[in-house]
Amino acid sequence: MPPSTLAIGLMSGTSRDGIDAALIETDGEGAVAALEFHAMAYDEGFRLRLAEACQRAMAMERPGFEPLIASVEAELTERHVQAVADLLGRSGHIAQDIGVIGFHGHTLAHRPERGWTWQIGDGAGLAGAFGIPVVADLRQADVVAGGQGAPLLPVYHRALADALAKPAAILNLGGVANITFIGSDGALIAFDTGMASGLIDNWMQTQGNAPYDEGGACAGRGQVDAAILSTMLADPWFDLPPPKSIDREAFSIEAVRGLSLEDGAATLTAFTAAAVARAIDHLPQRPAEIHVAGGGRHNATLMAMIAERTGASVRSVDHLGWDGDALEAQGFAYMAVRHLKGLPISFPGTTGAPAPMTGGVLFRS
Repeated sequence: MPPSTLAIGLMSGTSRDGIDAALIETDGEGAVAALEFHAMAYDEGFRLRLAEACQRAMAMERPGFEPLIASVEAELTERHVQAVADLLGRSGHIAQDIGVIGFHGHTLAHRPERGWTWQIGDGAGLAGAFGIPVVADLRQADVVAGGQGAPLLPVYHRALADALAKPAAILNLGGVANITFIGSDGALIAFDTGMASGLIDNWMQTQGNAPYDEGGACAGRGQVDAAILSTMLADPWFDLPPPKSIDREAFSIEAVRGLSLEDGAATLTAFTAAAVARAIDHLPQRPAEIHVAGGGRHNATLMAMIAERTGASVRSVDHLGWDGDALEAQGFAYMAVRHLKGLPISFPGTTGAPAPMTGGVLFRS
């Protein structure tokens, strides 16, 4: 393949708010150029169907399609086809220019403790729609080998952070939060820290008639219930050493029911921040600065709480010239190119896999 490839990355994340589509040019190693980004929001009806499919999947012992999940997968794939078409239109490129698509799909349930993770999305259908090779199912091989299957973005974080002073820490705040630690020698440590915006969004949607806590304004007006927060943090998962990962459905808003809208939002926001602080304790060195990507970086109350609880300078990755909204989608484009080159996307220090693993399934058009 050519030394540098135009690649599209697609991400439907645990926030369940829509599809991120990014176009980059990369060699799958140190050269990365971000070219275009497009975000396509889900309508409320599909978001609710997707959430129901996730809840049903989490209740299963093993993945198994049923009519609702099959319907949601078909619709999800159609929406990804539209997102790619929109991205191509915005970029001025045509399908024949693109070397590969990295298609994450949507995680219905993530159960590495049971030896499986389940991402829906028809890779073959997407490849056929455009005549572009698609790399999908990027997590399963890692989990089957004994890894966590998450997080996968650290390999991309390392490429972007080449010029940063080390050690460096990059925190992604989506529905679930994960952190990447890059040591002075380039070694990677990464793991989920716990919830990010997932529970806060659930709370605002069910109690506040709002899709999310914009800017953290609601939480900023509330008081943290210290007793409830302490109970939530007593979950033994937080004491497990990395690598580790967690599903968005592992925690719920039941713990804060009965609190006012503002106090519930404040307590759930503090839960995210305190979990990040607990995660920092697992690192070999305490980072002086934490670079934050994902939608949660727009929540000023959450960012301030993380800074207070970690003692670090907490800043959006945008100040580095990165696009904090596009980062995950870009990362899956990068990983798709690495797959084509036979390069690993997960490592013992990031997922707990026994050896560096390429991952992914290639669907040719």
